[in-house]
Amino acid sequence: MKSKFIKALPELVKKEVITEEVSNRIIQYYSNKKIPQTNRLMTVFGVLGSILIGLGIILIVAHNWDNLSKSIKAVLAFIPLIIWQLAVGYSIFKKKSTVWKEASGTFLFFAVGSSMALISQVYNIPGDFTSYLLTWVMLCIPLTYLLKSNALWILSLVLISNYACNLGFSSQNIPWMYLVGLISILPYYLIKIKEDNNSNMITIMNWLLPLSLIIVLGSFIKTEWEMLPVLYMLLFSLLYGIGSMIFFKNGQLRKNGYLVLGSIGAIVMLLMFSFKWIWEEFVESINFYSEEFIIATLLFTIGALVFGYNCTKNKLKEVNLFACLSVLFPILIVIGIWSNDGAVVTSNVLVFLLGITAIRKGVNQFHFGILNYGLVIISSLIVCRFFDMNISFEIRGLLFVLMGVGFFVANYTILKLNSKKDNK
Repeated sequence: MKSKFIKALPELVKKEVITEEVSNRIIQYYSNKKIPQTNRLMTVFGVLGSILIGLGIILIVAHNWDNLSKSIKAVLAFIPLIIWQLAVGYSIFKKKSTVWKEASGTFLFFAVGSSMALISQVYNIPGDFTSYLLTWVMLCIPLTYLLKSNALWILSLVLISNYACNLGFSSQNIPWMYLVGLISILPYYLIKIKEDNNSNMITIMNWLLPLSLIIVLGSFIKTEWEMLPVLYMLLFSLLYGIGSMIFFKNGQLRKNGYLVLGSIGAIVMLLMFSFKWIWEEFVESINFYSEEFIIATLLFTIGALVFGYNCTKNKLKEVNLFACLSVLFPILIVIGIWSNDGAVVTSNVLVFLLGITAIRKGVNQFHFGILNYGLVIISSLIVCRFFDMNISFEIRGLLFVLMGVGFFVANYTILKLNSKKDNK
């Protein structure tokens, strides 16, 4: 990009867009600018190479494992751990490049896990898979801060999520240690956001962290399964609120996993709540003293605090209806306890207004993606009502035609408005 810009300078000078002096200053600036030592592509290949080599060594040793004595097995179990601890120490004290730190840290991460597994197998140390995962990730989380490694942060998040799913979905135990692990890696994530909020690595983290929360939430449900849609609705509302915070609102939409996942998830859940049967099941089985209700209260409290923070930091006119879901949904729950029909009507109205909000935002920002998202919301609401109402196929077909025409007209209108704006 820089070379293309430098090559364009003579043409800009020739056409008197900039002066010769400005051109020379630009060339001097880029000549004196330090070239970053970190090669992102080399970092990626370094991490991938570390993983592949580690897996290859494990397969080679595993093939000949039964022919080795117990003492040799123990030595082989510790050798990778010692080697990569030395490599990590060398990377730190010699202040090696990021590639060195990421690669050696990834090697050490898998060396810790393999050493634990091998020693347990050699000496028949009792334990289950979930405790093994938990011990492994807790031992490796400090390495993330020591090496300032993005790869180790991702591996730690994947491992702690795996632990929660294995424990929560296979037993009646609640994986509370998942929250401890998540809190342990959260400071590193916040530090990276402050350093460079627009980097590709932060984009990956912005998607992986909410995905982990969405996947793991179900493992906290043990008895009151009717509370599951409520919990997910509160979580999606919270995620949207986080994505609306000042740290993320100025970035590109594709880099904001909280906002995208929170918005789509909230719409899906509200469409579910637009059916009467879900309210009947929920109201009949609600237990205010269950652990699930306590978790729901916690999610609501955090969501309300985030909503209050956004109202304080952002201008009130920038707080749209999606951002208000954290406080609106509990009101919908109260309506549902009082009247199932009232909750169904309110849910339908809320989904419709959210669709209008997205359409309006798409038109104001000349954003085709947001505009069509709003149209999809309203169209989905209409489709859902087909299952509730006794409508003839002719009328249903006509409605689908009208929806298609609506998509075409809306996109054509915004295209024309955008063209007029560009001409001005």
